[in-house]
Amino acid sequence: MALRQAVLAALLGEELSGYQLAKSFDMGVANFWHALPQQLYAELAKLERDGLVTGREVVQDTRPNKRLFKVTEAGLAELERFAAASAKPSFIREDLLVKVHASDRIDTEEVIAQLMERAAVAGAKVELFGRMLRKMRDDRSEEEFLRHGERIGPYLTCLAGLAFEQGNRDWCERSAAILRERQTVHVER
Repeated sequence: MALRQAVLAALLGEELSGYQLAKSFDMGVANFWHALPQQLYAELAKLERDGLVTGREVVQDTRPNKRLFKVTEAGLAELERFAAASAKPSFIREDLLVKVHASDRIDTEEVIAQLMERAAVAGAKVELFGRMLRKMRDDRSEEEFLRHGERIGPYLTCLAGLAFEQGNRDWCERSAAILRERQTVHVER
């Protein structure tokens, strides 16, 4: 997947400014595709140049003018082509996993600290995803929302982010506990 398709997907719900797109990316799309604001602005310019989004100037009295972007029919066709193509399997490329992999031969004190730090970050994201899911559902049950909600794609990707972060948090906590226990066993020998 390219940033191009992620931006198009993020713009499906409504017209957004570059700033709003960056916030939207942080809150939703970032759980499966990371991009810096500068990358988003550059991609918006390319998408507009290629006719996949259209932008319009909005004059504001008390603030600088802004541009709002929305997906064009050509942009929807691009997303259709993307959706029809086979998805490549994902893979993990994670420094912390390398450190844990080497834990039999290195001092694990710092690795344990990093695992606990990562678990805390994942826990905070679990809370954030929970709030986002509740907000998307409004006052509806999940079953009701999934059956009748207007846009369930963002909800489903948020569920994936939630499951990922829960698994990440649980793995970090378990790995740290195992490494701590092994430290105790090795000290006692």
